[in-house]
Amino acid sequence: MTGPRHADRPEHRTAAADHLEVAPGTQHQTLQGSIPELATEVELREALEKAFDYRGDVTVTRKDGTKVEGYLFDRVEGPTLATSFARILPKDSNQRVKVSYADIAALAFTGKDTAAGKSWEAWVRKYWEKKEKSGESLSLQPESLEE
Repeated sequence: MTGPRHADRPEHRTAAADHLEVAPGTQHQTLQGSIPELATEVELREALEKAFDYRGDVTVTRKDGTKVEGYLFDRVEGPTLATSFARILPKDSNQRVKVSYADIAALAFTGKDTAAGKSWEAWVRKYWEKKEKSGESLSLQPESLEE
């Protein structure tokens, strides 16, 4: 004769999942093609932070009307817009361009986001689709490092 199982105890009879905290998934904002509103200093700073995290080209329009299109690779935030700046690697040059936040009139996310659709879930889905089409055995095993 065996004793009661741990799961049969009265304190465990309620569904354990009912007591778990479930966090919602992350919703990623699609920036490609967007043009943020830059009416306030806060909006400008937030847009430039998003541009820094963006993995595609942006177009910065200066207040004098000139435009710089390229990858925003660095930014320095100072206490004022005049002491803050962004550094851009233009897509048609290797010359790095430094633009003061105070000189920025507009910002547009013009380049393709190279990280879009490259989540783990997307990779796994593509992996299984490829395996099914090729007729290979369906198992997720690491590939050999020796060739």
